[in-house]
Amino acid sequence: MSAEAKGPAYHRLEIGDPAPWFSQRTAQNPRFVMDVVAGRWIVLGFFGSASDPAGRAAIDDILAHRHLFDDTRACFFGVSIDPGDEGEGRVADSMPGIRYFFDFDYAVSRLYGALPVDAGPESNELAFRRFFLVLDPTLRIRAAIPFEGGTTRLFDLLAALPPPDHYSGILLQAPILFLPNVFEPEFCRHLVGLYERHGGEESGFMREIDGKTVAIQDKSHKQRRDYTIDNDDVIAATRARVRRRIAPEIKKIHQFEVTRMERYIVCCYDADEGAHFRAHRDNTTNGTAHRRFAVSINLNDDFDGGEVSFPEYGPRSFKAPPGGAVVFSCSLLHAVSRVSRGKRYAFLPFLYDDAAAKIREANNQFLGEGVGAYRTGANQPGKAARTG
Repeated sequence: MSAEAKGPAYHRLEIGDPAPWFSQRTAQNPRFVMDVVAGRWIVLGFFGSASDPAGRAAIDDILAHRHLFDDTRACFFGVSIDPGDEGEGRVADSMPGIRYFFDFDYAVSRLYGALPVDAGPESNELAFRRFFLVLDPTLRIRAAIPFEGGTTRLFDLLAALPPPDHYSGILLQAPILFLPNVFEPEFCRHLVGLYERHGGEESGFMREIDGKTVAIQDKSHKQRRDYTIDNDDVIAATRARVRRRIAPEIKKIHQFEVTRMERYIVCCYDADEGAHFRAHRDNTTNGTAHRRFAVSINLNDDFDGGEVSFPEYGPRSFKAPPGGAVVFSCSLLHAVSRVSRGKRYAFLPFLYDDAAAKIREANNQFLGEGVGAYRTGANQPGKAARTG
């Protein structure tokens, strides 16, 4: 991104650039995280204000073509900087597929070059640029269309775009490792037995709130129960298998030396509870920023659903055989589909290295109440241990 030579300085995004990630308020969510909508074509419409004739006309055209926005193939996000659009009801979400960001602090508009980089609420005159950006399913910029060109070009482009899973021109494979025979059948049964003997507790997820990493419970986003292994011998057995059967593959493929392992849990996705985990990434808070690779090892196969998918790379989902692992970067958007029959049991650690361990310790200051602190060199069940 570069600034213009004359006049106000704007961020400039070009075709092929990654779209900056952000969170901003919508009517339904005080902190809508933009990057979790990857996996479909996304249109960002920087219209400024619906009280402006050009902005109003663009919104009306979008609504007239709402069949193009179904949240599966494509979705639309309008970006408003006018509090009157919300207060006077000039814009409203139209589900599925059409939503609005209330960018009253100008954060998104500055980030994307609709407003100058130094624009603030105290600015007397705002040189607002009105345009559409079309993002591909991996959140890279596919097209930029100024309002002056009208909406016809936008709708013609959307109609001609391929299905999201063929956005690059070919059917892509998610960049994951799929490894059978990580755990032996007897060891899988032993871990399932531990869960059935002790039971599991409701499992939450981490979120950044007011600069702190806190644990959140939201069953619409995640429904799962976890048992934390507290037997040192079992912990050592899991670690030895990961060290011998997963770490060498990560080193071969990614040239990354795994030395640390976090979290020793047997989890249960139960169909009777509608268990699932909606699309998310595993390293987006200060308390999880050290995580490098996620590992999902299935312990049984007598269930339906509960498959891992990677929306940025198409709708295909993955179900490893018992003892088999799906291994992937913690930066990848992924989801676990709802279990429709039976119970899915899995072992779900995170892997990282010594350099990331220092990041983890340095970020103790950002942990909220109830989120355990970490010390480099710790060998504590459920927290971290060396893999070798």
